[in-house]
Order: sequence, then C-alpha cells, then structure tokens
Amino acid sequence: MRPATCNLQLVFLKLGGSAITDKTRAETPNPDVIREAARAVYQARAKNPDLRILLGHGSGSFGHFTAKKWGYGQNENWRAYAETGASAARLNRLVTDIFLEENVPVVSMQPSASARTRDGELIHLDAETIRTALDHNLIPLIYGDVAFDETRGMAIVSTDALFAYLAPILKPTRIVYTTVVNGIYTADPNKHPDAQLIREITPASFAEIRAQVGASHGYDVTGGMLDKLARSVALTEQIRALEVFVIGAQRENILKSLCESNPSNVTPSTYIYNPSRMGL
Repeated sequence: MRPATCNLQLVFLKLGGSAITDKTRAETPNPDVIREAARAVYQARAKNPDLRILLGHGSGSFGHFTAKKWGYGQNENWRAYAETGASAARLNRLVTDIFLEENVPVVSMQPSASARTRDGELIHLDAETIRTALDHNLIPLIYGDVAFDETRGMAIVSTDALFAYLAPILKPTRIVYTTVVNGIYTADPNKHPDAQLIREITPASFAEIRAQVGASHGYDVTGGMLDKLARSVALTEQIRALEVFVIGAQRENILKSLCESNPSNVTPSTYIYNPSRMGL
C-alpha cells in the first residue's frame, strides 16, 4: 500500500455512537475506541498541517437510552428534555477530555445552545463559531443533542443532521462516519453472518440498496444507519464534489480516511458519491 498523501482540506468526521459506546447498555462508554480515534486524528494532522476537521459524535447508549427512559417527546415532558441533554453532554465531556489528553485541540460546542428545529428538521444552527474555531486550527466538536422545535416543542438532532445542515455552509470535500462495523451492509452483520458489505452507493443505486439495509444495532431514536445513508446520498446530489465514507472505528481506518486522496485506498468501507463529480 502506498503511503498516505494527506492533502485533504476539510473533513467532517463522526464517531458513531455504536462504536464509542455499548448501545445495548445504558451510559456505557468505550474509552479505548475514543482514544484510538483521537490518536488517528493527531497523526493525520501531523501528516497534513493544513487539514481541518469538524468532529462529531453520536449519543450512543447515553442520549438514546435516556430519551427512551424519560419518554422524550411526550407532551410537555420537559424533564425528559433536560435529562436527555444532560446525558448527551456527559458523553461529550468524556470525548473532549480524551482528545485533549491525546494533544488534539478539540473545542466542545453544544448544539442545543443555538439549534432550532421545525417538525423535527434542523432549521438553524450557529455556524460562525464553528468556522472561527476552524480558522484558528482548532477542532470544533459537536454531538447529537436536544433542540427546541417550533411545532413539536422538542426534538432530537442527530450528528448526521448537524453535518447535513453544515455541509452546504462549510463545504467539506469528505464526510467520514465511523461505526462498529466496516460500512453499510445488506443486514446487521452482528446478527446475520452472511450480510454483505455494500462497497459503493450512488444516487442512482440508492433506491434498490435502501430496501436491503438492515436496522441499527442497539437502541436508536434518530433513525440509525438508514437515516445516515439517506442524508449522505442527498448531500452528494446537492454538493457534487463531496464524497462520503462509512468505515469501522479503528485507528488505521480513520487515519486512511483522513489522509488518502484515492478512495480505493480507504478500505474496507462503503463509499457514497455522485458519479458526476468525476467531471468537475
């Protein structure tokens, strides 16, 4: 394998909740996975000082379990809003501390401080503080969080939704999602050993593949893998230069996804792209 080239400029990187927590047990983190991800980010920035990263993470067994426990979304159940936000923030504090221990200058930015939704869809988020952090060579860190909703009262905003909102504003050339498995499969590979890795997805192939994608592993109140896939395909149609990878959350995989310009070198993974980008 040829050496990493590391010439990417702006990458959105998500640490999936299924990877950094045990999504089958309430508030159970996987600190070793978080630390390995931090070390990969440190190495990538050392290889390419011009690399800018917007880091995000899912809530995993923190926010999702708490939302279910307290009945999030029930009419006027504001205690659930407070408890779910606090749970998501606890995981974020852990991620922040581990990255700083590994000399990665992350700056936590609480989405619910500015996020607003309408009927569950994100309609506002302060992007300027994120842009300022990037301009100062810091790594803004966002996460799945609660939000006030104009029609429902409250909503949960996933990191995938945050990335989808921010991508047209900040214009990354790559989005990387890390999960507990090496991409998107035809079924949950944790339950079905014969599940097949889907290596490439385009807007044209999405309809057929959508019917094959299995449900997320563990409890998830935000739509899981299918939501991630749908948002990714939509973004590649909106931003032709964008490419999206879904990879396993191991250090070497993350490092390659942040360094390799050639998509074929980021394997095993699922590669989501718009073929029309080749003509740019």
